[in-house]
Amino acid sequence: MSNNTFYLPEGLPSPMATRDGIDEPYWQGLRDNQLMVQRCNDCQQWQWGPEWICHACRSFDIAWSEIESKGVIYSWERVWHPVHPALQEHCPYIVVLVELPHANNIRMVGNLLGDAQQDINIGSPVIGVFEHHPNAKNPFTLLQWQTV
Repeated sequence: MSNNTFYLPEGLPSPMATRDGIDEPYWQGLRDNQLMVQRCNDCQQWQWGPEWICHACRSFDIAWSEIESKGVIYSWERVWHPVHPALQEHCPYIVVLVELPHANNIRMVGNLLGDAQQDINIGSPVIGVFEHHPNAKNPFTLLQWQTV
């Protein structure tokens, strides 16, 4: 996506890392056009969302690794009622739950780019699109999804 074209309108709060910084590698990865998720160094399980402890074996030896921003639509919703006043004129839009088969089927939520009235099929392949907002008060990047 170009720096001048945004799927979401201006006026939304800028997302940022949590105060404890546990998700900073994710947000920095997006700024660098990389999808970063956690993987346990002990049991090798992938996980999302970010935690200090492995969801599978309870190890504290967690690392961040880049994965392909490709997945499949696991579920979706067409949003008709805005969750923020800045979205009032931008409904409907589509939110998808994307499953990442190459990373233990972890799932991530995001927007589906394109026509808000498009047909959506569970299992359709999607690819991540990095939407950079360099001119925001607190610059950030979003990961959007697009059907392949």
